[in-house]
Amino acid sequence: MIAKRLSAELLPDPTRVVAQLFLPGEELHLAQSRASQIVSRVLGLAEADAAELSEGLLRDFSARHHDYRGLLERHASIVAGRVKQNQPLSEERNLLLGASFTAEYASEGAALCNPSAVLHPDQSGLDQDQVRLAVSLRGIGEGHISSIGFCSAVVGPGPSWVFEPRGRPVSTATVAAARWRIVHLRSVLAGQGHLNELCEAVLRALPDEFDSADLEQALAGTHYDLLTRAGSSDTVELLRKTVASAYTASFPKDSELSQRVLVPSAQEESNGMEDARFTRFIHEDGRAEYRATYTAYDGQLIAPRLLVSPDLRVFHAHRLAGRAARNKGMALFPRLVGGKHLALCRSDGESTSLAVSADGYVWGEPVSLQAPSAAWEMLQVGNCGPPIETDRGWLVLTHGVGPMRVYAIGAMLLDLANPTIVRGQLALPLLSPARDGIDGYVPNVVYSCGGFLHAGRVWIPFGADDARIGVAYVELADLLDELDELSTDS
Repeated sequence: MIAKRLSAELLPDPTRVVAQLFLPGEELHLAQSRASQIVSRVLGLAEADAAELSEGLLRDFSARHHDYRGLLERHASIVAGRVKQNQPLSEERNLLLGASFTAEYASEGAALCNPSAVLHPDQSGLDQDQVRLAVSLRGIGEGHISSIGFCSAVVGPGPSWVFEPRGRPVSTATVAAARWRIVHLRSVLAGQGHLNELCEAVLRALPDEFDSADLEQALAGTHYDLLTRAGSSDTVELLRKTVASAYTASFPKDSELSQRVLVPSAQEESNGMEDARFTRFIHEDGRAEYRATYTAYDGQLIAPRLLVSPDLRVFHAHRLAGRAARNKGMALFPRLVGGKHLALCRSDGESTSLAVSADGYVWGEPVSLQAPSAAWEMLQVGNCGPPIETDRGWLVLTHGVGPMRVYAIGAMLLDLANPTIVRGQLALPLLSPARDGIDGYVPNVVYSCGGFLHAGRVWIPFGADDARIGVAYVELADLLDELDELSTDS
């Protein structure tokens, strides 16, 4: 069975830029900042020159960024400590100061790939047989740093998928610290092998729910002998880094979904936020929220993380913990099963497993579901997004990696009540790289982070060679029949 490709396509757009804080010297990992020299040069300009430069910046860049003036003022405040307290700055010079520590970043200047699709919060203006989808996108920019962007698409009537125009200007979020629970932090530290006496003392001193300010208070009250032992400074740094990694990112209320870009905001994701797998999670009381797993990368290590959002405007980002929260590619089930959170994972790096959690944050020992077997998946297998619930079981889009590191998309079916039981899996791919389009940022790849079921069709947005987003679909009944037949044959 082969999925049917559509002509719908989304290409990377290098003009979609965000403005970020830029501290010269940091990009070279220099020990000494160059900020003081730059501030001195800005302060040394004649007032007329500062005013002229400021006017030009506002003219040239205001339309490219949401609240550009406010952004420059925020960046100026970050380096305000380099300005003498008795030296007042004109508004124009202050804006110039902020611009000197600001740089544009093309979030998808290098590549656009690995989409996932969920029901859009806004279903207005559609015909009865249409549905609007929110599609998450992995944008890759300078330095191979990934961020999470969005677009929308209208599906139907019939086998039709139309990407809606993406809004401008692109906007980043306002970020604030988030709170932790003791059991969650303990699990993260245990997973890293860092539950030493200093950590235990700090954990005992913290309230059940806490933030970075509470951590500092607990550290201040820790016994002096623990703080001065060999390795204690590394432990303190780890505690601060871990607690600071949780944050809330809020976009302007008047922004459209396609204008929002989640850029790295925690140290452990400083080199990228990769492959978000979104699902619309339905609680037992009927309340819906959006959840996504993604992979954080700091240039050396990866960390599985969680996004939770009521509306795709405000996002709560947190670290995942436990035996199953290792390696890449976790994907959440869209509801509780047997009163527990479930997720697909690939904690061993090559096989698909099932993990269970009581709270959705701390995950237990995974149970193996699928190991590499067919020729097209002999290197590794994994999921291509959250399971899709059908009346005949949990449909899982999968990926396999074969010789020459060729990525293809397949499928398997899990039992609805007991997803540890595999009812069937395809022997051949649903979707493989097209031979006339195998070249791109990463050749020989088709990869999805989540499909969507609508009007009897499974819609599969996919990244093609990390060069563009394509779309395919397969009839659900045909796919389930083939999976059931394979299950009967086995």
